[in-house]
Amino acid sequence: MIPLQDLNPRRNPPLVTWGLIVVNVLVFLYELSLSPSMRELFFKTYGFIPALFFDDYFALLTGKRPWESYISLFTHLFIHGGWLHLIGNMWTLWIFGDNVEDRLGSFRFLIFYLVMGIAATMVHSIIYPNSVMPLVGASGAISAVMGAYFMMYPFARILVLIPVLFFPLFVEVPAFIFLGLWFLLQFYSGLFSLAMPGEVGGVAWFAHLGGFIAGALFYRFFCKKPCRYYQDEYTIFGSFFDLDK
Repeated sequence: MIPLQDLNPRRNPPLVTWGLIVVNVLVFLYELSLSPSMRELFFKTYGFIPALFFDDYFALLTGKRPWESYISLFTHLFIHGGWLHLIGNMWTLWIFGDNVEDRLGSFRFLIFYLVMGIAATMVHSIIYPNSVMPLVGASGAISAVMGAYFMMYPFARILVLIPVLFFPLFVEVPAFIFLGLWFLLQFYSGLFSLAMPGEVGGVAWFAHLGGFIAGALFYRFFCKKPCRYYQDEYTIFGSFFDLDK
């Protein structure tokens, strides 16, 4: 299933969501301007390398200073490895980010995005503490946005494209079904990557899982007011819950 849009109106313009998309695109365009060797250096400098964070001896060998690892916790969230990586992440952020930002407020949403992105990275790093491969991409942070959306708008409708042979099938499904299936895919892919490490590479499945779970569990701490489970307040798919109770 390929998500096309959510049928969930918003109240305010999602300025932070738009801004994050613009920054990610600009950083990627800068990457394209680099030579292959400089791009590799860029990834190693600003991507997050778990071994530098968890292995003091490796950090000593590379000559990296401790603060560089902490900076890369933020900078890696804005770096992408290719067009498909960028487009997939930004499209997903465009679909789900606006409503979560609407619910949290722009400033809280930005803090949520960054903190949950770091949390997702830490989950990946705990699973692979000795990895020397730079981790790049906004997937962990965006997974957290999806986790928050799952809790906030479980019955909002998601328009998805299902390719059936050569015929596109357009279907509306509740958010909890689409996001639930997405989570299961990440879960089984993550297990497969542990069982067959040589067969699956290049995707930080556990960052996705960690981000989604963190977003679902902790989104309420970033809300403008008490924010329990509630359904889509704008449509017939659910009634508005009094969030102040």
